[in-house]
Amino acid sequence: MSASAPSAFAAVDLGASSGRVVVGRVGAGTLDLTEVHRFPNTPVRLPGGLHWDILALYRGVLEGLRGAAAGPDPIASIGIDTWAVDYGLLDADGRLLGNPYHYRDARTDGVAERVWERVPAAELYAVTGLQHLPFNTVYQLAAARDTAQLAAARTLLLVPDLLTHWLTGSVGAEATNASTTGLYDAVAGTWSRELLDRLELPAALLPPIRRPGDPAGTLLPQVAAETGLPESTPVTAVGSHDTASAVVAVPATDPDFAYISCGTWSLAGLELSAPVLTEESRAANFTNELGVDGTIRYLRNVMGLWLLQESLRTWAARGEQHDLPELLAAAEEAEPFRSVVDPDDPVFLKPGDMPARIADWCREHGQPVPETAPQVVRCVVESLALAHRRTIREAARLAGRKVSVVHVVGGGSRNALLCRLTADACGLPVVAGPVEATALGNVLVQARAAGVVGDLAAMRALVAATQPTTRHEPSVDPATEAAWARAEARAFG
Repeated sequence: MSASAPSAFAAVDLGASSGRVVVGRVGAGTLDLTEVHRFPNTPVRLPGGLHWDILALYRGVLEGLRGAAAGPDPIASIGIDTWAVDYGLLDADGRLLGNPYHYRDARTDGVAERVWERVPAAELYAVTGLQHLPFNTVYQLAAARDTAQLAAARTLLLVPDLLTHWLTGSVGAEATNASTTGLYDAVAGTWSRELLDRLELPAALLPPIRRPGDPAGTLLPQVAAETGLPESTPVTAVGSHDTASAVVAVPATDPDFAYISCGTWSLAGLELSAPVLTEESRAANFTNELGVDGTIRYLRNVMGLWLLQESLRTWAARGEQHDLPELLAAAEEAEPFRSVVDPDDPVFLKPGDMPARIADWCREHGQPVPETAPQVVRCVVESLALAHRRTIREAARLAGRKVSVVHVVGGGSRNALLCRLTADACGLPVVAGPVEATALGNVLVQARAAGVVGDLAAMRALVAATQPTTRHEPSVDPATEAAWARAEARAFG
């Protein structure tokens, strides 16, 4: 690492409910973040379906970069990370063909079965190693196959690549996000022409692959004028899938670690050097997504704090205002294991009245119905801890790895009740933090490209030395393990 003064990098970090621009300062023994702008990410339901308001998001990005430019430190680079799978289509003139669809839109319902008629699920997994989720890009494209929009399209850009294109004019597909599409060859490390041909999807839509750390261009003149940044400011490809960036910032010092990037989704799994493409892995619905430096994020998507977020939204719409810390404190005192659910049941995927869905699920499965808000929250948090337990244990078994510690990063690391219950459920210590893992990982990949920090191990050592964490030790007595095992059987059958 250079011994010079810290350098400043702008991280654009877009999540499912909000976006922000953060400036990170990186130097010898220095790693700190300052949020300069936060803006809402509010989907829009149109007659044709549920969409992202991509123009509002882009406006928020520009406002954030303007705030970064006004700060005390010159911006050395910009990096963008977002969620996965969703995309925009450009026509022959490079113009956007409509707002990108939201992955929770219903247009992909039943589409996977049509795709499997062309490429059976086992063959699809053998190439892509991708967990089946009904909204994967491959199914979205299949749903759009006979539309005028797709017929007019000449380029497909995943959301972070679309924003990069608008900043720089360049066209590319960052690899960590490309690996989530269901069109990426997990072994060859490129788009699968075979799958595209068999699915009758135009290969010309997909741009060249970029790797984290690759240059993605410099700012267009109009972007520089609007933000106040120099035209020479580079945009650097980072782990543009937000989970890929978050895993960079796991402060692991033990090689036998598991991680949970916990927010709206819980991405729980292991970091591997090669994909696991066995039929048993496919049946268990594990995914092999690309990480930084060619690592494999071997994980399974767990529905995550979405169940709690939608419950809070439903209560607020009814005029019931709950203070979350007070609600979690009340949930901690609620009866344990009274009701547990499978958080990955598709009934919980779409927006809606989540407490009612949880009640219906419990009723249908012969469990007591949660009657109070604290009981609902206790059910959600215990169910997520059970899903974490099940996922990490299965990942370790399928990959032939042992796990000594679980790192929980992201917003969910602030939920002490969830972290304590996850430690008890897994029978392993849980290290919670950093909360800002995604932005930290984004900044660190930029810093490495600029020569400010070293390899992945050096990045993680810097995170461990500079960011606060909390360690939760498990209760490992036989009675506790037996109670979790019984609850797991009730939730998952």
